[in-house]
Amino acid sequence: MERLRPFFPKRHGKPRVDDRRVLSGIVIVNRNGLRRRDAPKDYGPHKTLYNRWKRWGEAGVFMQMMEGLAAADAEPKTVMIDETYLKVHRTASSLRVKKRISGRLIGRTKGGMNTKLHAVADANGRPLSFFMTAGQVSDYTGAAALLDDMPKAQWLLGDSGYDADWFRDALETKGLQPCIPGRRSRNEPVRYDKRRYRRRSHTEMMFGRLKDWRRVATRYDRCPTAFFSAIALAATIIFWL
Repeated sequence: MERLRPFFPKRHGKPRVDDRRVLSGIVIVNRNGLRRRDAPKDYGPHKTLYNRWKRWGEAGVFMQMMEGLAAADAEPKTVMIDETYLKVHRTASSLRVKKRISGRLIGRTKGGMNTKLHAVADANGRPLSFFMTAGQVSDYTGAAALLDDMPKAQWLLGDSGYDADWFRDALETKGLQPCIPGRRSRNEPVRYDKRRYRRRSHTEMMFGRLKDWRRVATRYDRCPTAFFSAIALAATIIFWL
C-alpha cells in the first residue's frame, strides 16, 4: 500500500472510506470474476466498491499505478511487443446497442466477439504499456499506437505479424534494433537473432498470467475504460508489487 499510495487521488472534503479495504475488495472482484454485490461483506458495501472503481478508473488512476511502478523498476534494454484476444461476454456486447459496439472496442472475429490487447513488455516479460482495440483491428494499428511510448532500449522483439518496412524504419529511427522474423511472402529472407528471439515467449507467459484474472480473460464490462482499468490493476498486482 505504501508503494501505491502516491498514485491515489488527493482527498477533498469528507475523508474516504479505508483505501486498503476498498482496494482489496476491488481486487477480489476482478480476480475472481464476481459481481460486485457478491463480494464478501468484509470489504464493505458493493456500492462503495463500484463508485470507487468507476471514479478512479475514469481518472486513469489504475493505469498510472502500473506505468509509475514500471518506470521505476523495468529493465528496458530489451523490450517486446505482442497482442492477444480477450473474449467478450454477452453482457458486454448486448445486441440492443449493436450500432455502438465499435465504440466499445469490441469486434467480431472467427472466434466470436473479441477485444484485442496490444502490449509492450520489458526483458522479463513485465508489461510497460497497453493499447486496446476491437478484435478485428490489425496488429499494425496497435504497433503504431505504442510506438511513441516505447522506452529507450537496444532491441525490440516481435513476431512476424509486425514485419513491415515502415515499422522497422520507425524503430531504427528511435534507436531500437528490430528482432522480427520476416513474413513468408517476402521475396528475400530477413536476418534476425534467433537466440535472442526465444525470449519472446515471456510475452505469452505474461498474457497467460493476466488471464488468470477472470475479469481480464473474459470481458464483462461494457465500458472500455472499466475493462482497461481491470487489465492495468491485474498487471500492477501480478508483476509490479
